[in-house]
Amino acid sequence: MKHIKKLLILFLIATGFSSCEKVLDVEPVQTIDANVALQNDQDVNALIVGGYSTMGGGALYGTNLLMLPDLLGVETTASWRGTFSSPRQIASKSMDRNNTDANRTWTAGYSVINIANTALTSLGVVQDANLKKQLEGEALFMRGVMLLELVRLYSLPWGATADNSHPGVPIILKSTKTEADAFTKTPRSTVKLVYDQVIADLTKAVTLLPEVKAKRVTKYTALGFLSRVYLAQLDYARARDAANEVISSGKYVLNAAVAAVFTNKDTKESIWEIQQNEQNNAGSSNDGMATFFASLPGIGRADVRVAASFVSSRYPAGDLRKTEWYYVGTGARPGNTYTSKWNSFSQNIPIIRLTEMYLTRAEANLVLGTNVGATPAEDFARVRNTARTNSTVPVGFTVTDVRNERFIELAFEGQRIHDLRRLRLPTGIYPWNSDKLVLPIPQREIDASQGILVQNTGY
Repeated sequence: MKHIKKLLILFLIATGFSSCEKVLDVEPVQTIDANVALQNDQDVNALIVGGYSTMGGGALYGTNLLMLPDLLGVETTASWRGTFSSPRQIASKSMDRNNTDANRTWTAGYSVINIANTALTSLGVVQDANLKKQLEGEALFMRGVMLLELVRLYSLPWGATADNSHPGVPIILKSTKTEADAFTKTPRSTVKLVYDQVIADLTKAVTLLPEVKAKRVTKYTALGFLSRVYLAQLDYARARDAANEVISSGKYVLNAAVAAVFTNKDTKESIWEIQQNEQNNAGSSNDGMATFFASLPGIGRADVRVAASFVSSRYPAGDLRKTEWYYVGTGARPGNTYTSKWNSFSQNIPIIRLTEMYLTRAEANLVLGTNVGATPAEDFARVRNTARTNSTVPVGFTVTDVRNERFIELAFEGQRIHDLRRLRLPTGIYPWNSDKLVLPIPQREIDASQGILVQNTGY
């Protein structure tokens, strides 16, 4: 990971200062030490803000962590019609070891992890006790969710081996603060150990993060991600309980209109959103969800075309989501079906929504035969009802109905391949545990590690 860590030193220098004067006073790049850069509350807070910024970039939640999982599971739902070769390879399962998007997502993910580790080792300079607690929680959250996203994309899924001893991703817990640190080589940990670390980080973050914090992660954001982790492990009891805690907090409410969470910012339905505006967003030409998903005059490349059959056959007759979330394009590649979830370059990007928590609790309660928090029917009805969707819960519904509801409710929000893999379902001709559904580790990292990092099968 030599190349990445040198890059991270430069990033730290760019984000770890709280004033222009300090930037002018820094030592040369070749000799700067992060211990010099981080001197007070404002410096560490600025570093965490830099972590949020990186997470919102196109390599992570601004585009790739939502788009790539859908491209990996694109069969029957959509197709890639763009000219960029990297996402085309991912959609067609023909990636090579130098795939651009696989490379940049790996690099950005470990950049955030290094920011988190640096913040954790610099908490001693933070004097405000409440801020110190919050920053520690945010750093642990960032490290935990990045490890989760990386292990889900660059490793075979949980359950691919009986004891989950198959290769995961490197667990980096030490910050890169000096040039010497950059030469450390870390092997891949097992998938089990990576999940253990994710759970440990997020569980501790829950105890440190505030319950309310405008535009930053909270205790309930961490719980929402924990529910995803446990669901991936088929640990239904813990997935249910984490989702139930989010719901029972009373801090989140479903919007009356299904489109509102995507057309408005920071609605009560969102547990966490990536903040964007006209000046600061993931991109409007080569990155950004609207860039790839929209087909409107002056907006979008229309690269991800939704299968009309998916909309017509998977959603109930008369369901408002058919008309509120899908449309026939009038911009690039007109006349085809596109999703209106992503229609503005400056819109916020919801990462976790309350509907997911209801569907997780409903599925887990059904599997376990319990009614924690509510009955499965009550939770299902909160997501699908005449007021919200103009459709109702099917009579005699089963766990399969709830899972299908999850597919159509969270479509094109980055959950497709993860749900297919946890449910052991194929995508097209590819079984859930196919090596073709795993991204390659950047070849430059393999080369720089001198054999410490092992490449994924097939690359």
